[in-house]
Amino acid sequence: MNKKHTTSTFAQKILHWFDEHGRKNLPWQKNINAYRVWVSEIMLQQTQVATVIPYFERFMLHFPDVHALANTDIDEVLHLWTGLGYYARARNLHKTAIQISTELNGDFPPSVEALSALPGIGRSTAAAITSIAFEIPSAILDGNVKRVLTRHQRIEGWPGTTQTQKKLWQVAETLTPDNRSRDYTQAMMDLGATLCTRSKPQCERCPVQADCQALATDSQANFPNRKPKKALPTKHTHMLIVLNSEGQVYLEQRPSTGIWGGLYSFPEHTPASNDTLAEMIEGAPSILRQAIDNVANIIEIEQWSEFKHTFSHYHLMITPVIIRLNHSPFTVADNNQHTWYAPNAPSKLGLAAPVKKLLSKLA
Repeated sequence: MNKKHTTSTFAQKILHWFDEHGRKNLPWQKNINAYRVWVSEIMLQQTQVATVIPYFERFMLHFPDVHALANTDIDEVLHLWTGLGYYARARNLHKTAIQISTELNGDFPPSVEALSALPGIGRSTAAAITSIAFEIPSAILDGNVKRVLTRHQRIEGWPGTTQTQKKLWQVAETLTPDNRSRDYTQAMMDLGATLCTRSKPQCERCPVQADCQALATDSQANFPNRKPKKALPTKHTHMLIVLNSEGQVYLEQRPSTGIWGGLYSFPEHTPASNDTLAEMIEGAPSILRQAIDNVANIIEIEQWSEFKHTFSHYHLMITPVIIRLNHSPFTVADNNQHTWYAPNAPSKLGLAAPVKKLLSKLA
């Protein structure tokens, strides 16, 4: 592929389309700096623009710069992230903010290599920061760009494989122009988000339709090639929702790694076929057993309907079990691992999505 020729045709068409139709009023396109670009790019990973906008605006109000983010508590970060999903992004965001604030005096390094060495910043995110914030030509390869390139070049293979990734990076680097890197990067993301969509792409409006190989063979729906399907396993759990006599709910903080890492949740019990209430409590964490004291202190137990929560790698069937106590336990004090939470006067904690849903139902 002739880089000079391809850049002068493909990129020029993309940039001309962007000048006419590209999005230029998104919140992170105002007052552009590396911090704002970085936060927006992390939020936009696997999340649509419309969903991200209110989260980004709230985040900027609370943490207007990297020092403000670094100096806050992770619980506050997770609280503002609640509902956005993929919580490892928030934890890495906080870690990176601390590193940049303390080790780099708040300055983001203007290179893909240095940025990629920071927690949670991959090659494409690093390239987006350098091209948009520092206007250094850098090829990106997010989900939208992969879709555009696999269709335009008719690139076979699931993009998750090393071989296909390598080919896509080669194409992306070849097509990236030496000037207007900020606009080109935004244009490629916009093209995938607004025209070259997963279903019903608007090929008639595409600026590079003339030489799109998928369009020429009427095979747009086949690209990108899909990941080989694998049936998701199903797991079951009981969420133990313990309420004291003041209407407060017992929550505990999950480990920092794993599902819902660092978020507050209800204690869980993996059910056996014929668990009694006593066995269920016995299987709960020791701190919860202290809170309940014994089965005699329970004045009411109610089981709500089971519902499904799906992760990327399995389905979780959740059965809420409401346990009401006849006293307000004194044995469990608030600390960093567990707390009594008032649904009608919520504190600022990061909550797993099903937990937030169940707390709303309680309130």
